[in-house]
Amino acid sequence: MAHNDSAVVVNETQVSYIGHDCEVIPDFLAAKYGSTAKRLDLSFNQLRSLTGLKAFSQLEELIVDNNLLGNDLRLPRLPQLHTLTLNKNQITDIEDLLEHLQEVTPALEYLSLLGNEACPNQLVSLDKDEDDYQRYRYFVLHKLRNLKFLDSRKVTQKEQLEAEARGEFMKVVKPKSEQDSREIGTEVTCTPYTPLPKGSRDGKNHKGVFAKCRYVYYGKHSEGNRFIRNDQL
Repeated sequence: MAHNDSAVVVNETQVSYIGHDCEVIPDFLAAKYGSTAKRLDLSFNQLRSLTGLKAFSQLEELIVDNNLLGNDLRLPRLPQLHTLTLNKNQITDIEDLLEHLQEVTPALEYLSLLGNEACPNQLVSLDKDEDDYQRYRYFVLHKLRNLKFLDSRKVTQKEQLEAEARGEFMKVVKPKSEQDSREIGTEVTCTPYTPLPKGSRDGKNHKGVFAKCRYVYYGKHSEGNRFIRNDQL
């Protein structure tokens, strides 16, 4: 496949390849930047697989928001990866994902899954509420004990204690099918989920957007997707 290096944005060890509709990670990215990239942003593509990450041995941050990654998602072992954002993909099985991350990302501290059915909030399912979301947080924190930040907010000490005590019993029930929803009288909307404000959905417009609310994360890819560090709190 032909490629244009001008489509890649590089700032020292930070590499961005955003909005190019690629279904797999291009070979030239791995060949040219795999050994040096510490932060890789592949948002707004059509990625269905991340097998090309094997070359990125030094990776510390991975942003793959707004892609087509599903329950078959597999990462290579990334021992230094501390930040992973998978916002707005097609993940529905939270337990399988978390067990995989336990194995391959032992240093993970920052994780965001908003916009996936596996992350139950009212933006992806009208029959979910904040109690459903909080149970999801306890389950995630039970599986990934080192997390400091999940989705749009910092992990609290109270949450950590609750996750240790009861998190294993907080497994999130998979979303109902449309047929099941109709049978119980729940309205099913066909409107695509879009967590971003209208002005930020254009793949060519990469300005970061932030909004403050209970748990909905409006951060776009790249700069808008950086987690809040401890020294910024």
